[in-house]
Formats: sequence, C-alpha cells, structure tokens
Amino acid sequence: MYEVSVKTHFSAAHHLRGYHGSCEEHHGHNWEVEVFVSGESLDKTGILVDFRDLKKAVACQLDELDHKDLNKVKAFRRQNPTSENIARYLYERLSPVLRRTGHSVSRVRVCETPTSGATYSEPDKASG
Repeated sequence: MYEVSVKTHFSAAHHLRGYHGSCEEHHGHNWEVEVFVSGESLDKTGILVDFRDLKKAVACQLDELDHKDLNKVKAFRRQNPTSENIARYLYERLSPVLRRTGHSVSRVRVCETPTSGATYSEPDKASG
C-alpha cells in the first residue's frame, strides 16, 4: 500500500460553544492541514496521485474556510469547529472528489497549533 500526503494551511477564527475556558472566547488560529491519500497501485510513471492535483483539490475545500469565522460556516453552525470536526469535515468533502479520480483519502490531520492537532479517518470496513 502506498500513501502520499500534502500539507497546507489556512487562517480562521472560531469559538467553542459550551466550553468553559479561554477557547469559549472568539479567537483565531493558523490551522495546518495534512491530507493523506492511499492506494495499491501506481500509474505508468510511478505516481499514486499527482501532488499538483491533490493540492488543488485540498485548496478548493480550504477556500470555504480560509479567513472565515468558522462558527458562521454552514457545517459548523450546530457543531463546534474543533480540530476533530474540521478534520472530519475535510475528509468527508475530499473523499468523493478524490474517489472520482480513483483515489482514496486515508486520513486528514488538522492542527490548530504546532503542538496540538487531531486526525480523522474512517474505521476499517474490513474489520468491522
């Protein structure tokens, strides 16, 4: 199995509803995002997925989040825009886009600081 990734970032503000502490106040982060794509075979040039194409797909999704108040983004009006929820959101948005090109998102990692982040992946359907 092969796995490749691209790393990028976006800037956005948020606050955590129902949280008691400093994160309940409106604040911002420079969020770091890493998207991992996996597959069993390479194309004739030895590439799983063209990094350029993967970066473009990720950038398209991040355009909806960049320089926004995440609590006002439709997907986060009812759930907190935590690193965990943002990772799942990006995973779910990118999966069908990349599946159309024959690729599979294996996981998405979102970090709100250099030392704190969350990863989302779907459970292994074969073991469940």
